[in-house]
Amino acid sequence: MAPNAYFCFFFSTIFFAFSVISLFPLAFSRDLPETTHTFLDVSASLEQARAVLNFDHETVKPLVQQKEHLQQAQVRNSSFFSVQVYPRESLYKSSHEDYKSLVLARLERDSVRVESLTTKFQLALDGVKKSDLKPVEELLPEDLSTPVVSGISQGSGEYFSSIGVGTPAKPFYMALDTGSDINWLQCKPCANCYQQSDPIFDPNSSSSYKSVSCVSPQCQAVRIRGCSAGKCLYRVSYGDKSYTTGDMATETVSFGSSGAVNNIALGCGHDNEGLFVGAAGLLGLGGGSLSFPSQIKASSFSYCLVDRFSSKHSTLDFNSAPPADSVTTTLLKNEKINTFYFIGLDGLSVGGMPLPIPASVFQMDASGNGGVIIDSGTTITRLQTQAYNALRDAFVQLTRDLPSTGGVSLFDTCYDLSSRTSVQVPTVSFRFSEGKSLTLPVNNYLIPVDSVGTYCLAFAPSSFSLSIIGNVQQQGTRVSYDLADSRLAFSPNKC
Repeated sequence: MAPNAYFCFFFSTIFFAFSVISLFPLAFSRDLPETTHTFLDVSASLEQARAVLNFDHETVKPLVQQKEHLQQAQVRNSSFFSVQVYPRESLYKSSHEDYKSLVLARLERDSVRVESLTTKFQLALDGVKKSDLKPVEELLPEDLSTPVVSGISQGSGEYFSSIGVGTPAKPFYMALDTGSDINWLQCKPCANCYQQSDPIFDPNSSSSYKSVSCVSPQCQAVRIRGCSAGKCLYRVSYGDKSYTTGDMATETVSFGSSGAVNNIALGCGHDNEGLFVGAAGLLGLGGGSLSFPSQIKASSFSYCLVDRFSSKHSTLDFNSAPPADSVTTTLLKNEKINTFYFIGLDGLSVGGMPLPIPASVFQMDASGNGGVIIDSGTTITRLQTQAYNALRDAFVQLTRDLPSTGGVSLFDTCYDLSSRTSVQVPTVSFRFSEGKSLTLPVNNYLIPVDSVGTYCLAFAPSSFSLSIIGNVQQQGTRVSYDLADSRLAFSPNKC
């Protein structure tokens, strides 16, 4: 190496160290993580983005094979269940003509999703309880019926699994949602049903379908419910005028050849807005009593979310142990709302250095306000404004050599990488208790928003007290919910 090259390398190293010290004057009281920077393969990332709209849905053989296997499988009981997980784009063919419009639509859906979650959370904090709602006898069937509008611009279902319903079992694509409890699918007769990939479920075709009575525990657990001829009616609203309405029932639910469970309470929706266009319904993975994990008394469940713009798949598993090398944190209880999974988060790091964010920003207070939840349905992680600003400012400080460009949708920190094939960027990590941290893959926080080279930092600020870790940051990582010991585990590259 020439003398000048040695000098340039030494000077740039000293300059970087000085910049970090200036930005985080107190950070060096902590141990410096080994990895401070990583490389983004711009060429490969853009190639994948450009290929999204040309994806041939007819070639997704595993989907068809899984459905055929499910129909032929002998239903059996088991403590371990596993089923494949697919991103939305492998199931539902997009009508968008270019990648940017697809991304913008996805971000629009995500904003609706976040509004729904925060509304649900705020109602819980404000003390809206079952006793504040209409009694069963006063809620007439017509109260549960309103016109249906298209959900294509509103749908927020991002990941799906093929679940068997009924006897004999018939497969239906269900959206996976850790932010909801009630399981449901569209049913005949359909007063209003959105477009789905599978035939509409016909209760008359199943020998295990049973209506739920108005006085049953399952009916009493439904927040908005009604009664007609002794049968329980339900309504679930998702905060954006989208909803599902119909009869509560119990059914046999099966997971391919790995097993089945009888008498699972689910909604048979006769009037549904297209919140999850393409899917037949929703599998609720939340913490409430009507969610699937709660009903089967699962000790744990886990999933790995593959890149949503790919034809790959992973699995949703119940009652399996997390990998031994997982990064773990605590699952926290919020007495005001049991649906959401709150987690212990101490802070964030950029470029290997902890950000100067007060721990209180990520904590619940005595009234249940604030805190951090992890959610499979939210796309982009939302952080309280103070935390987001610290993250953004540190990231911008360490990417001064990258050409910036205007913001896109909810992103305010974007770069024009159209002339680059690869770039070096600082790492971004979640910091948990006991000194543990999860360093995110670069594709989980610097993402393309068009097909020509515009990339944005995939976090967004929120003026609300609740922070949400979304599925972009979870991609490629097995997330294990240890319900028995109240622990959450992250296992990178365990899909």
